[in-house]
Amino acid sequence: LFYLMMIGEIPEKDDVINISKDWATRAHVPKHVFDVIDALPKNSRPMTQFSCAILSMAYDSVFQKAYRAGVNKKYYWDFMYEDVMTLVARLPRIAAYIYRMKYFGETKKLKYNSKQDYGTNFARMMKVDNKKGYAELARLYFILHSDHESGNASAHAMHLAGSTLSDAFYAFSAALNALAGPLHGLANQECLGWILE
Repeated sequence: LFYLMMIGEIPEKDDVINISKDWATRAHVPKHVFDVIDALPKNSRPMTQFSCAILSMAYDSVFQKAYRAGVNKKYYWDFMYEDVMTLVARLPRIAAYIYRMKYFGETKKLKYNSKQDYGTNFARMMKVDNKKGYAELARLYFILHSDHESGNASAHAMHLAGSTLSDAFYAFSAALNALAGPLHGLANQECLGWILE
């Protein structure tokens, strides 16, 4: 699906394998990202932790370095693509780390398994890989939420921040910050809380 959205064509099996391999090589999360999460108060909201972690990755932005070096603007896309691929590859590890720390008190930094796909890696790192069908559910969830374009507040915030030539990390953090509001993503959490109550 990622390939289809980026290229506009259905990928061949080799294309899917290559993207999976690329993400696996980029999935290493620098220590300073975990340090930022760990430095926040333990009762911080997960979205605050997630946004701060994403922002801390701007330190390594390939786009920022290229821009400061004076790269011609016709090549901006190449460097932004590198940041986006790195961001996407690191998201499961960061999200799972925050979840496991917040709800289980664990601070183990799990590794991305290059022999597993994105959804299976996420399920395993979330500590629910032994639950029947969770990896498939994670894949479905990623598919359902992948095509937001600009129809909601978080996608709009990302586009707006990105249009200023902020790197992908700044833009994604802006999207998370919009998503955290009670009139957007937090509404889902409040609704679930109401149902459980």
